[in-house]
Amino acid sequence: MTDLERRYLRLLLAYPADYRRARGAEIVGTYLDLAGPERRWPSPADAADLLRGGLRQRLRAAGAADLIPGVRLAAVLAFLTATALAAAWSVLELHPPPARWGVPSAGPFVSLGIGVWAAWLLAAAVHAVAPGRWTRRAVALALLLTAAVVPVAALAGLPRPPLYVLLPQVGLGLLALGLPERLPVAVRAMPLLAVVAAGVAQVNLLPRNDLFVNTYGWTASRILPGAAVVLLVVVLLLGTGLALRADPRGGWALLTLLTPLGLLSLHTLAGIVDGLLNGAPEPDWSALAATAVVVGLAGPVLLPLAIALRQRVRRPGPVGSGDRCPTCGHTAERMP
Repeated sequence: MTDLERRYLRLLLAYPADYRRARGAEIVGTYLDLAGPERRWPSPADAADLLRGGLRQRLRAAGAADLIPGVRLAAVLAFLTATALAAAWSVLELHPPPARWGVPSAGPFVSLGIGVWAAWLLAAAVHAVAPGRWTRRAVALALLLTAAVVPVAALAGLPRPPLYVLLPQVGLGLLALGLPERLPVAVRAMPLLAVVAAGVAQVNLLPRNDLFVNTYGWTASRILPGAAVVLLVVVLLLGTGLALRADPRGGWALLTLLTPLGLLSLHTLAGIVDGLLNGAPEPDWSALAATAVVVGLAGPVLLPLAIALRQRVRRPGPVGSGDRCPTCGHTAERMP
C-alpha cells in the first residue's frame, strides 16, 4: 500500500463504517486512478470532496439528508446579511468624527475596518459573476481580513471596529462558505442590490450634526439588532412557506442561523442579562464575553441534538417513499 493510498483511506473515515466497507475500495481506487504518478498527498480539492461526501452519507444515515439544502439556504441569507452590513459600515467609515472631538481615526476613515468592508463588497461582486469556487475564495479572504484587523490595529496603534461588530461578520461569513455552486442570476445579483440598499439607508441614518460622534458604538446599537430582526423575519417567512409544501429546509436554515442571529443581537442580549443580574443599563465586557460564548455554542449544540431527535423519531417507510434528495431536499416519488 502506497503512502497516497493510505492517506486517502484516512480521509475515507469521514464516511460511515457500512458505507466504507461497501464502497471504500471503489472510491479510493477512483481517486488513485485520477492522481498523477508523482503525487504523494491528496489534493485539497480531493480532500474537501471526500469530507463533503462523508458528511452527506452520515446525514443520510441519520435521516437528515435535507439538512444540506437547509444549510445552503442559510448560507445565501447569511451572505446577503454580511454584504449588506459591510455596505453600511463602509459608509460609516467614510464619515470620521470631527477633529475637535479628539477621537482617534485612521486618516480619512473611522478605522482600519475600511479594508475589511471593502473585501466583503468585493466578495459580493465576485458572487455576481463567478459563483462557486471563486466566491468561496473571496469570502475566505474577507474572513481572514476580518480576523486579522484585530492584531493589525493593535500593532499599528490605530482604531478598529469593535468586537461586537466583527463577531457577527465572522459568524455570517463562516456560514456563507456553504454557498451553493449554482444559483439563478437574480439570486446572484441580490447581494449587490443589498449593498446598494444598505448603503443608501446608512447615508440617511448617520447624524447630520455634532450631537453624536460618527463611530461604531452609536450606529451599531441600531443597525445590528435591526439586521437580526430582518434576518429572523425572512427565515421564518421562508420556512413557513416551505413547510406548507412539506419542505423542511426552512427549519434547518433557522437552526443553522441561530448563532449568527445571536451574535447580531449580542449587545442587546448581554444588556438584558447584565440588567437582570446587576441592574446595569449597559453591559460590561465580561457580560458581552459570557453572552458571546453561550451564543457561539447554541447553534453547534442544538443542531446535532435536532439531528439526533430526527433520527430517533424516524420511521422506516416503503422503499423510495420517504427518501429526500440530498441536493434539493425534495421527496422522491414512491416506487411502483
